[in-house]
Amino acid sequence: MSDNAAKKPVTVNLEWLSDCGGCHVAVVDLHEKIEKVLDAVTIQRCPVLTDIKGYPKARVGLVSGAIRNEHDRHAAEAMRKSCDLVIAWGSCAVYGGIVGAGTVHSRSDIFDTVYVNGKTTATHTGPSVEVASFEKMVMPIDEVIDVDMYLPGCPPHPAFVFDALISLVEGRAPKAGKRSVCARCNRIMKKTEIDRIKSSSEGIPDPRLCFLSQGYICMGSVTLDRCLAPCPTNGVVCTGCAGATMQVLTEPNRDIRTEIADRMSRLTRIPRQTIIREIERTAKSHYSYTMASTMIGDKPTFLINKWLKDAEAGYE
Repeated sequence: MSDNAAKKPVTVNLEWLSDCGGCHVAVVDLHEKIEKVLDAVTIQRCPVLTDIKGYPKARVGLVSGAIRNEHDRHAAEAMRKSCDLVIAWGSCAVYGGIVGAGTVHSRSDIFDTVYVNGKTTATHTGPSVEVASFEKMVMPIDEVIDVDMYLPGCPPHPAFVFDALISLVEGRAPKAGKRSVCARCNRIMKKTEIDRIKSSSEGIPDPRLCFLSQGYICMGSVTLDRCLAPCPTNGVVCTGCAGATMQVLTEPNRDIRTEIADRMSRLTRIPRQTIIREIERTAKSHYSYTMASTMIGDKPTFLINKWLKDAEAGYE
């Protein structure tokens, strides 16, 4: 690469589909590092910063959010056409994210809850006909367009955002690895006499001991590290926001609930099946970031509709 080519800023387009906008805030959270990024890239389109409606030609496209409606599909396709490289940015873009919870509810149920029976909805009518039509299913963006790089996280930690952008400028692979959140957690796994599952709001966890050893369902061991483990480090169980580890995603018979249950049952006196049943009962929470992904949704072990019916029936 010539010196002139190396100094030429990389053009970047950003797009925001169905998500909360936290991934865009993560760019601002680069703090002083953003100056280095801005020296190396030229942000042409960014819904949270600019009022540009079109899609200018760009080297890199950062697309956050899931495909939930016709507008999302159109925007994702426009980004793919205008950008040489597309990054699925954040867990909603990579896996469908929390938007994917809509997968287990009908459109009529969602509209009735949000518009007709919503406590803060004054008109108590359905959504405007001007609202973009829902897609049949919630989808990660690679169900609609080709993706060149995946950067999960809710949002990805600024360190990973910075590295991803700079790696593109420098023409190298990003440093993000395949380690789990547990790899950055200093808590000690230890066999205990705990014999029941605790609620995350119950008691004050021992800061030195693994949450699983204490009876708390923590997803750190089955979650990809794109956050630097701030939750377990600060006394909060991991909720799996960066998505499942590659081991869980790529092996058909490995599942979030069974992997956690295997570890937790060895560390406590809680029966493995009891742990599995509890995770199934709260499946919309424990699978909330990844259930729209075919890597989870198509697994023969993923039976969320059955689990929800069982939970409603009050099984033990």
